[in-house]
Amino acid sequence: MRKNPSHLRKRQLQRDNTGSLPLGEPVFLAVGYIRRPHGVRGEMVMDLLTDFPERLVPGKRLYLGEEHLPVQIRSVRPALQAMLIAFEGFEDRDQVAAFRNQYLYVRADELPPLPEGEYYHHQLLGLTVFDQAGHSLGVLSEILETGANDVYVVRDEQGREVLLPVIEGVILEVDLKTHRLIVNPPEWL
Repeated sequence: MRKNPSHLRKRQLQRDNTGSLPLGEPVFLAVGYIRRPHGVRGEMVMDLLTDFPERLVPGKRLYLGEEHLPVQIRSVRPALQAMLIAFEGFEDRDQVAAFRNQYLYVRADELPPLPEGEYYHHQLLGLTVFDQAGHSLGVLSEILETGANDVYVVRDEQGREVLLPVIEGVILEVDLKTHRLIVNPPEWL
């Protein structure tokens, strides 16, 4: 994964399909997407949606589908550009066929803390963005991964977008306690 400026590095876990707490924090974050059964012993092909696949280990509790069915990993192993995963109590292909095309989640309150200056995407989305003079530019509504650096999409009340490159000198301060992001917009804005 690319590094943002040292004061803004983050990890992406999830892009969509989460519930929300009253304060806007997701209850569950998607770490995988179950595509289809594989073989006859209950394994399934899973696309990874996490930067931390090493945390998906046998015995780990996850939550499956929109109902957040608790499941425990029986086995997990790499397979080409995906993973093969199996759950305790689901030993054959017929039992896991119903899990096709469902997201696999972790609880947000069980996430390990990141080092100082690193943030999960769900912590940044929804922050109110201000320039150095204290003028509101809108709300951080999306994070684009472009290759060179991430880009924050900020939308104001009229729906206009401002695109801010996540580079040192533009993104100045993240304050999760006050729900604010302080930026120095590029001159072309």
